[in-house]
Amino acid sequence: MRILHTSDWHLGRSFHREDLLRAQGDFVDHLVETVRAERVDCVLISGDVYDRALPAVDAVRLCDQALARLAERARVVLIAGNHDSAHRLGFGSALMDGSGVHVRTDPARVGDPVVLGDTAFYGIPYLEPELVRHDWELAERSHAAALTEAMGRIRADAAAHPGRRSVVLAHAFVTGGEASDSERDISVGGSAHVPAAVFDGVDYAALGHLHGAWTITDRVRYSGSPLAYSFSEAHHVKGCWLIDLHDGGVEARFAEAPVPRRIARIKGRIEDLLADPRHDAVRDHWLQITLTDARRPADAMERLRRRFPHALVLGFEPAGGEEDAGRSWSERVRGRSELDVAGDFVAEVTDGPASEAERALLHEAFEDCRRKEALS
Repeated sequence: MRILHTSDWHLGRSFHREDLLRAQGDFVDHLVETVRAERVDCVLISGDVYDRALPAVDAVRLCDQALARLAERARVVLIAGNHDSAHRLGFGSALMDGSGVHVRTDPARVGDPVVLGDTAFYGIPYLEPELVRHDWELAERSHAAALTEAMGRIRADAAAHPGRRSVVLAHAFVTGGEASDSERDISVGGSAHVPAAVFDGVDYAALGHLHGAWTITDRVRYSGSPLAYSFSEAHHVKGCWLIDLHDGGVEARFAEAPVPRRIARIKGRIEDLLADPRHDAVRDHWLQITLTDARRPADAMERLRRRFPHALVLGFEPAGGEEDAGRSWSERVRGRSELDVAGDFVAEVTDGPASEAERALLHEAFEDCRRKEALS
């Protein structure tokens, strides 16, 4: 049995206002070709198919095309992630079962597998603890409790069919993986972390949610997202897992995905960034640039884009500014006048301290606010 494990497509997502739909379409092409060339039996999509609960029309169209093309070559099992609307993604799932595309978005069906040959595929959609706590009579409000109950139902079904392999799809934050900046926090519904031991006993657990391709154990893995969705993922290698299940255990190979444009983060004084030949290697990358000049340079982004046309994010961390790093905002402004605080803001966003005319205008604005407050 050969499985392809992918997740976190986030169809419709942009990258700092750069449209990624074409790159996501290229990934679908790559995925379909990989399924064909590698003779994959079953494709697993472990949640976050879309980037939001109400996806754009173009994103829905791309998903429709992707599932239709994959279903021509393999069975497909997919679950809802925390970005998906379970109800919308699950619409028509009973009809889709007949086409070989098995959408699992209902927690009540976690013990109802998709059976292919001698392997049972169990889909656990993203479980918000608060939404299943009462129906499942959970002892605590946590993701670990919700997944433990789901796995208990799966083990009960697996025990009734001895000799059958078991594969689980789940969307959760399993201890051992590393988060990036582009995953939505799921801790609101209780403690987010889930121990890998929750999945003990299954032949393979295909995880989604984290955007890096993490190997928790040989049998518990994240495929990660097919594209980078934050600059914190600059070191990631994107793709999907090819998993072979056989009597001897599990063999895994990673199939790298196409990269639409590489990303990088660079830092330094603006004159050094503009002149240093070491930065030639990232001229065509999407860039996050952090300036360390003592004062914010004028027209910084315009100047940087002459050398780095795909610079997307500009930050400012002046050298020697560490003294304020550990102080709260209230501590930094305590005992200072409104005019002094506003003057600091002017100095930070311009190339020097506020002029006398600017300070006079700020003073007039504060006095006007006081008069209006006194009259209200």
